Amino acid sequence: MSRWADAAGDMDGDRYAKHFDDLAASGKDMHGEARLCADLVPPGSLVLDAGCGTGRIAIWLDEHGYDCAGIDLDASMLSVARRRAPDVPWMLGDLAALQLPALGVFDLVVAAGNVIPLLASGTEQTVVANLATALKPGGLLVAGFGLDSEHLPLDEAPVTLSDYDEWCESAGLNLEKRFATWNGDPYDGGGYAVSVHRLA
Repeated sequence: MSRWADAAGDMDGDRYAKHFDDLAASGKDMHGEARLCADLVPPGSLVLDAGCGTGRIAIWLDEHGYDCAGIDLDASMLSVARRRAPDVPWMLGDLAALQLPALGVFDLVVAAGNVIPLLASGTEQTVVANLATALKPGGLLVAGFGLDSEHLPLDEAPVTLSDYDEWCESAGLNLEKRFATWNGDPYDGGGYAVSVHRLA
């Protein structure tokens, strides 16, 4: 079972979406992840939202001219995504068993929302390798996640940046940029990091 399933409890897609809708209504910027991706690859690029949840990132990118798809293990999250953007391909699936030959090869894969540390224990390296295989040569893997309990719905962080970088290196991915936020602030060694790795 994924750590997300444990952390989410009875949180379903509608309640999760309402939480973000309420934040947006209060004036909070909800599209930093999508805008960072848009800064990295041009419109028309193929983008996979890995662990897409209710589709917030993929939907914004789709509306701004990107060719997007989303995959998630939570059917209730995907139900919301399908209602909000029925023309985007939404797939129910496990990132540890990722197979995407029908969708081609992506220019960018984004794993936001603490996807990496909320995977099932022991599957992290497999997931990183699978996401790398979804990229075309020179494609980008962009992942943002917490590194301490302040930035995670967990008592402690199961993944370090050293772990993640080692998994990326094993998958042929080289670190290109690292930020402290999705707004592109320089990484300062704090409890949250956004890493951009490029497939060699």
